[in-house]
Amino acid sequence: MDFIPTEFTPWASLAGGVLIGLSAVLLMALNGRVAGMTGILSILTRPADWSGEPWKIAFLASAIAAPLLLLVFGYTVPVQVPASTPFLVVGGLLVGIGTMLGSGCTSGHGVCGIARLSPRSIVATATFLGMAIVTVFVTRIVTGG
Repeated sequence: MDFIPTEFTPWASLAGGVLIGLSAVLLMALNGRVAGMTGILSILTRPADWSGEPWKIAFLASAIAAPLLLLVFGYTVPVQVPASTPFLVVGGLLVGIGTMLGSGCTSGHGVCGIARLSPRSIVATATFLGMAIVTVFVTRIVTGG
């Protein structure tokens, strides 16, 4: 498998970061909630709670609608997934277990927790990043993937 470098997109990346930060700040300021995707997605496992947390449904609906809207305007992003479906399923399950053990995900800890200077979130994010570095090292350098 050939290494495909990620395209350098500083302006799009800056705009995306600003939008993520703005949405996290607005959710905290207007709703008193942390914008952690694991907590927001958890509503899908409890349909009985949907009426009590309409903001989560709105958040998920907009996360689905935004890319669809981009498709309407002809904007697509080519995606290559160099892993088999079983490998992706196992990876997803491991991420789910990790978010339960770590009491949150990268968005909750990395974006919101670090912004609040939470020591637990700083340690969790350092752990996420450290394991990502190890994973890239093993898959690209050690195994030649």
